[in-house]
Amino acid sequence: MVKIFNEVCRLPEFENDLKKLIRRFKTLEDDLNTFIEKQLNLYHKLEIDNKGIFQITGLPIESPKIYKAKKFACRSLKGKGAQSGIRVIYAYFAEADKIELIEIYYKGDKENEDRERILRCYKR
Repeated sequence: MVKIFNEVCRLPEFENDLKKLIRRFKTLEDDLNTFIEKQLNLYHKLEIDNKGIFQITGLPIESPKIYKAKKFACRSLKGKGAQSGIRVIYAYFAEADKIELIEIYYKGDKENEDRERILRCYKR
């Protein structure tokens, strides 16, 4: 994988989410790497907004900024393209150039991100 950010890490809860989803969506691990390499690079490095990544507002957190990616191409969900229904929640630490993956879920299973998890991890 191409090194675009100084660090890309996954919270243990993210790993658990991913393991559960990989049983249903076999290409998810590769799709996630492609997503980081392409989408996150475009958004954070090249500042190109394809309207697929949104900052989550209304959180009592100054830093890092928390984002939700709604455009995530999953090859296991044939015919859906970037509108696959997979959501990725992550934190971007601009000063450290670090991505921290917080949560991944399928929109058919749950409607919104786990705000409790986000607050537990980042509220100081």
